[in-house]
Amino acid sequence: MKTKEEIFSGVKINGILMLILNLLFLIGIVVMFIWTVNADLSSTLTPILIITEIVLLLLNFIFWGGFMQIEPNEARVMIFFGEYEGTVKENGFFWVNPFYTKKKLTLRARNLDAEPIKVNDKTGNPIMIGLVVVWRVADTYKASFDIDNASMTTTVPGSPTIDNVGQKMKAYEHFVKIQSDSALRHVAGMYAYDHTGTAKEAELTLRSGGEEVNNILENQINERLIIAGIEVVEARINYLAYAPEIAAVMLRRQQADAIIAAREKIVDGAVGMVKMALKKLADEEIVDLDEDKKAAMVSNLLVVLCSEEGAQPILNAGTLHQ
Repeated sequence: MKTKEEIFSGVKINGILMLILNLLFLIGIVVMFIWTVNADLSSTLTPILIITEIVLLLLNFIFWGGFMQIEPNEARVMIFFGEYEGTVKENGFFWVNPFYTKKKLTLRARNLDAEPIKVNDKTGNPIMIGLVVVWRVADTYKASFDIDNASMTTTVPGSPTIDNVGQKMKAYEHFVKIQSDSALRHVAGMYAYDHTGTAKEAELTLRSGGEEVNNILENQINERLIIAGIEVVEARINYLAYAPEIAAVMLRRQQADAIIAAREKIVDGAVGMVKMALKKLADEEIVDLDEDKKAAMVSNLLVVLCSEEGAQPILNAGTLHQ
């Protein structure tokens, strides 16, 4: 079933055919005018023919205003004296009623690379977060009539003139930017930056969420842009960092976490090596150690294996039982 925007109720004729017919029409008017001037007609008939030819010439000039060319991924919103008549998306050269207002819209995908903004995450930490959005116009009716394009278009004195299509797209870009910022702030406040503080390891975070967080962000932006007939093709976080005022503190915390994790791994490995050494000595009966000697050996091995610096060997000139 076709939607309202896909239905064009007016007449649409092949542009090449209508161009030929209009040229023949113009040639016929010129020939008729020359014949009228040169013909030996009565004085009462000549003015009537001339007036008729002038009317036909004006009608021919009006017909020239009905031509339009639609390139791939473009559309024309057709309005007849304030009434919406449909949208033409078919590519090619066409002729329609010259009294139609033909609003040009581009359906091509566009990028929005938003500058990082400062927000607070779920735990209250200030962070800098940015996003990139790929969007396009999907519903030309909503895009043309459900949002105010004029109020969102700003003109800077001295700036180059922008055509109507450029102004519309600038207005859409402004609308997308504002709504994307709103959605980004909302999503950033739903999750913590990382698994720190009160954030549990099983919880989704901005740093570890990946595609899941991007999908949530895309849905949030789509919900805000549907009123404007704009479809989000893709939305993803492209910048994420702590705010400058806490970045140094968080860096030290991350370094501490890394050191602790490394120490835990070193200790686990050292304990396993000590256990293996004691077991091998006992199995092969290389030396019989009492509990005190085992404790001393374990202590020495742990010091050697867990130390950040190389151990300094001490030569024992005696025996193990001295």
